[in-house]
Amino acid sequence: MTSTRALVRGIRPRQWSKNILVLAAPVAAGIAFQPRAVIETGVAVLAFILASSGVYLVNDTVDVEADRAHPTKRLRPVAAGELSAREASTAAVVLLAGGLAVSALLGWQLFVVVALYEAVQVLYCLGMQNVPVVELLSVASGFLLRAIAGGVATGVGLSPWFLVAVGFGSLFVAAGKRYSEKLLAEDATPAIRPVLARYTPSSLRLAWMLSAGILVTTYALWSATVGQAEPNPWTIVSILPVVVAVLRYARKVDAGDAGEPEEVILGDRVMLLLVTAWAACFIGAVYL
Repeated sequence: MTSTRALVRGIRPRQWSKNILVLAAPVAAGIAFQPRAVIETGVAVLAFILASSGVYLVNDTVDVEADRAHPTKRLRPVAAGELSAREASTAAVVLLAGGLAVSALLGWQLFVVVALYEAVQVLYCLGMQNVPVVELLSVASGFLLRAIAGGVATGVGLSPWFLVAVGFGSLFVAAGKRYSEKLLAEDATPAIRPVLARYTPSSLRLAWMLSAGILVTTYALWSATVGQAEPNPWTIVSILPVVVAVLRYARKVDAGDAGEPEEVILGDRVMLLLVTAWAACFIGAVYL
């Protein structure tokens, strides 16, 4: 029973919220509520839940010694000794294989996307996490591949502006998190993340500021053309909550308060309000 509870904690259910990105393409295409699309996106989401859960266990197994020296990661099941490395590794293999098997139900295209996600994230755990810039791109790719999976699973064509906006939005979040960690690491005795020593605050600040600018610009271009020949006024209005949300997130980054993105958003009522306002504008424009 203890191992089961530890395993559930190890696969980090709170972080499954990232898989909502799988819904982005079918929602924007106006087909999200069609019965077939519901099934297809459900399969894609399940595949990424299994794949990401396996990756989390790989990460905890590889980084067990470093996690034990970390003020909060030492509470993770493997680092705390609640789950053995062997149990975690076995479960990781099963989950990673399960993600591939589920993705194959919808064809080879989704299988390739999930396989690429697993390969990049496992390589990240095995060493890429210590390579500056490459590790940022690795983290950002996890978000982008989720969005691509939604389009692949449902047969929705993906706009270049959509892909660029999601890609640089992902890089904004990843670089912002590293910048916040860098600020905290300056006052912390144990290193939060070894790769931080190879970054300067100014380089990380440039990365997240540049990414934020490209995100807002490409989102505006995408919103003007999404799903229609003529711009819909409500998709244009949706740019406003996106800009305000980016500015608020940037404020948290600059203050060193940008941790896990789902925690930043779910723990901030204003951010939740902005997300709701954006969803109302965008979904209303596409579906009403």
